[in-house]
Amino acid sequence: MADSYVDAMDPDKLMQCPYDTHHKIRACRFPYHLVKCRKSHLDIAQQLVTCPFNARHQVPRTELSQHIASCDDRTFVEQDIASQLDNRKERNVVSTWQPPPCEEDWDKDLEDGTKSVFVWGTSHSESSGTTVEHKNRLPPGLRAPRSLPNVLPWKSSTEN
Repeated sequence: MADSYVDAMDPDKLMQCPYDTHHKIRACRFPYHLVKCRKSHLDIAQQLVTCPFNARHQVPRTELSQHIASCDDRTFVEQDIASQLDNRKERNVVSTWQPPPCEEDWDKDLEDGTKSVFVWGTSHSESSGTTVEHKNRLPPGLRAPRSLPNVLPWKSSTEN
């Protein structure tokens, strides 16, 4: 069975189109061909259904249950499901992690009436109660822009 699976995965293997028996398509192009050919043969497409284990398998509605029972890809899907269930059982370990105790109490801070306001570029020292302003680190004679320029320097108006 493994040999037939490897053989089916050969990208150069020719596969027959279920919609038109004259079409022989390389396996690597087969999914794309199915989509395209399904649109061209709507009458046949209504009679065929897709295998739940492999979308490349287009089977007549009346033969679907027989195909599902004998589909080679069914074993691979079942093995996948079984291995995922085994992994899930192994991962079901109860965590003993506990969050650290929280020392913040926002309600208490509101009741205390402390008015510490956040101001960008300053820091407030609680121990001394002083506010320290950060100095501008630009050399003398330069300042940070107050807003973005209307015209970007790397875009000249003559390019239009």
